Amino acid sequence: MAETTTVPEWRVTLADNTIGEEEIEAVTEVLRSRWLSPGRRTRAFELEFAEALGCSDAVAVSSGTAALHLAVRALGIGPGDEVILPSLSFVASAAMVVLHGGTPIFADIRSETDPTIDPAEVRRLITGRTKAIVAMHYGGYPADLVALADLADEYGLALIEDAAHAPVVRAAGAMLGTVGDIGCFSFFATKNITTGEGGMVVARDPAILDRIRAARSHCLTASTWDRSRSGSAEYDVTDVGLNYRPTEIGSAIGRIQLAKLTHDRRCRRALTAEYRRRLAAIPGLVVPFAHYDGDSALHLMAVLIPEGLDREELRTRLRRSGIQTSVHYRPTHQFTLYREKFGPAGGLLPVTEAVGDRLLTLPLHARMSQEDVALVSAGLSEAVIGLSGRAGS
Repeated sequence: MAETTTVPEWRVTLADNTIGEEEIEAVTEVLRSRWLSPGRRTRAFELEFAEALGCSDAVAVSSGTAALHLAVRALGIGPGDEVILPSLSFVASAAMVVLHGGTPIFADIRSETDPTIDPAEVRRLITGRTKAIVAMHYGGYPADLVALADLADEYGLALIEDAAHAPVVRAAGAMLGTVGDIGCFSFFATKNITTGEGGMVVARDPAILDRIRAARSHCLTASTWDRSRSGSAEYDVTDVGLNYRPTEIGSAIGRIQLAKLTHDRRCRRALTAEYRRRLAAIPGLVVPFAHYDGDSALHLMAVLIPEGLDREELRTRLRRSGIQTSVHYRPTHQFTLYREKFGPAGGLLPVTEAVGDRLLTLPLHARMSQEDVALVSAGLSEAVIGLSGRAGS
């Protein structure tokens, strides 16, 4: 007999989306049209997303990872090139550098209250082989783009913004994703805007964005949609490309999700404020960005549990209470491949490692209520006190 897996009955899920009747109807319209590959809805989604960011254009792709891959490719990163990036991030950014023969150079983060890449550490790691810097906006909160952009200008480096957590966020007078040379967004199932799987790319240089658009679909000079409308069967191939095309289904969903983003953010803002108020009472708990009052996507409710507690035991206790949690992220440089082949050039990453051992992600999404926040906070407090008592006995 095949093994079966029991899925817990969650009282509060880690993440959820705002998919509703509007998205269902939009998908139904696509299916009725029988045109499923990129077409007019995808183009509309690109232009609407670009308008939200104050850009002239954007390119929709099949995932956030695809966005990062196309960025690395468009910048010509390859063997011998180094890219400085945070280890406290999803593995995709480092993987895309390695995929093109480059070397990921892991930089430490600023502090336990600001787990974004430290510009001072970036400066220390720059060498003659450095080609680019990746700024990751952790949890939807902006990295120090002013300092990072200054470093990029000073040393003639490219700046890639990993804005997977931060769609339509303004910081330091600009929209995240538009300050660097290339901005990469994700529409994965748990993101603030979701298309199930999907992503978007923006770029300051129109020529770079054109290269990304071409590479998204095998560098064909005419897409299937273009050929369908013109009646021509002719096209050329100008370079080696990829298939990172989105679908009309995803784009139809994405357009409505984009329109819902203001409501989503309003909900997240209220929930985050309530979390901060309640969690402040838990001894030894640290809430990153607790005093940040600027614009943010408020994507993650990440906390640092008190030192010395067993995180997995804490998560088990919360799971038994019906509270789903996760960890964002286990530092990339500690995974086997990266530890053995790309260990930190400057030695250990003390802040990243200390923070990584204590990170815990609590539920946060627009379908939650204030009562849910109270339940999660109380459950966490009880678990922390229980484990702290056991640790001290």
